[in-house]
Amino acid sequence: MRIDQFLWNIRYFKSRSQSTNACKKGKIKLNNKIIKPSKEIGIGEIIEIRKKQNNFKIKISDIPKKRVGPKISNLYFEDLTDYSILKKNQMINISKKIERNEKGRPTKKQRREIDNFLN
Repeated sequence: MRIDQFLWNIRYFKSRSQSTNACKKGKIKLNNKIIKPSKEIGIGEIIEIRKKQNNFKIKISDIPKKRVGPKISNLYFEDLTDYSILKKNQMINISKKIERNEKGRPTKKQRREIDNFLN
């Protein structure tokens, strides 16, 4: 089975064109090699996926004949992703999103509040 079709069948991507585009952009690796969307895959191979600035790693345990439901999609792959790194990256992204509604420089009071919040 083609890798773009496999990733779509196990519902890692919403559409097959998204899966194909990810392969073309070099965001999909098979056994640490960047591959084309037409690459044939087999059982036991490891796929690395870069999606939304996160790296996911899965091992193929079986190949589905057609697109499967979300509840049984995890029967076809084993998740090897290190979720501690993903949590750390998520916390860093959340901490960077301090938003202000006003335009321009903060007032002295607002600056003190920001300094107290950050320290």
